[in-house]
Amino acid sequence: MIQKRWIRGAVLTGVLVLPIITAGCGFFSQETSQSIDPPQVEVKDGTEGAETGQAAELGEESQMTVYLEDRNGYLAPISLQTTLGTNETAAQKALEMMVENGAYANQLPEDFRAVIPQGTQIKSYKYDKEQKLATVEFSEPFNDYNVQDERTIVEAITWTLTAMPGIEGVEIWCEGAKLSEMPVDGYPLDETLTRAIGINIEAAEGVNYAESTPVTLYFSAQTLSDEQYYVPVTRLVARSSSPAQAALEQLISGPLNKKELTSVILPDVQVKNVVQDGDVVTVDLQDEAYQEGQKLPTEMLQALVLSITENTGAATVQIKVNGEANIVDMANNSYSEPVGRPHHVNAIKS
Repeated sequence: MIQKRWIRGAVLTGVLVLPIITAGCGFFSQETSQSIDPPQVEVKDGTEGAETGQAAELGEESQMTVYLEDRNGYLAPISLQTTLGTNETAAQKALEMMVENGAYANQLPEDFRAVIPQGTQIKSYKYDKEQKLATVEFSEPFNDYNVQDERTIVEAITWTLTAMPGIEGVEIWCEGAKLSEMPVDGYPLDETLTRAIGINIEAAEGVNYAESTPVTLYFSAQTLSDEQYYVPVTRLVARSSSPAQAALEQLISGPLNKKELTSVILPDVQVKNVVQDGDVVTVDLQDEAYQEGQKLPTEMLQALVLSITENTGAATVQIKVNGEANIVDMANNSYSEPVGRPHHVNAIKS
């Protein structure tokens, strides 16, 4: 049965699924065939490398991922440069950077906005290692926001904190009291917030909400200055016993909003097999147009790894095409061995 949090407080709008009109075939989308640079990713350990969101090296500039709203209304993970001071945790700093028109507003890239209500202060931040729980207490201005921003605020806080190693759940407090619901429209906070709440939620055409499976997919978007970045979208689809397989099939079918989001794989690619063995998921794709040794789009492979790890919790993904694992991307990166999820994505210039 689908969790109540998928429906309660969610704004689901009907989206017309349009046919994909493309030139060419196989893995290459129109965008990748035009040599557009893929979104920037960071695979090195940075500020988030220490458990509880505390930087391992204070005073050094490092990367931090926060979830901001783009010009189309989608939340996206954005990697920012930051420096932590003494006794300052990465988690608290991230939340401070997410306050609208806050102290770090000039460090955010154009086309993106912070969603925590203006004037909000982070009064306290606590971490319970045993429960893997982050508890954040906000000041009174947190209660003042537009009703349409409520779910976005909850998702942004939850996904930012749970992106940090060691944090799986989030509790929200305000002025000394734990909130049982959001103050404006009553989004439920009675249970610990996790990534199970989804992000940028949408529903596939004709899906029965009570008999659906949520899958989170990574598509591509573009800033006004033509920088590419990934956008995660949680889509409710017909119930499936294999979220990984369902996610791949939906990734191939592409975004519902084809005006603002771009597919990274064309629809003639098929999913031959998906197998999870411990922390490794092996994905075997089939494409008659693919020739051994052909370089595949970096954007496609990265989006595939992000989508699979998001839906399975696996640490790495082994990608095969037509049964072969000897895969190389456009940047000459090898995928012949299992590939891990990048720590940071979307290093967009501010």
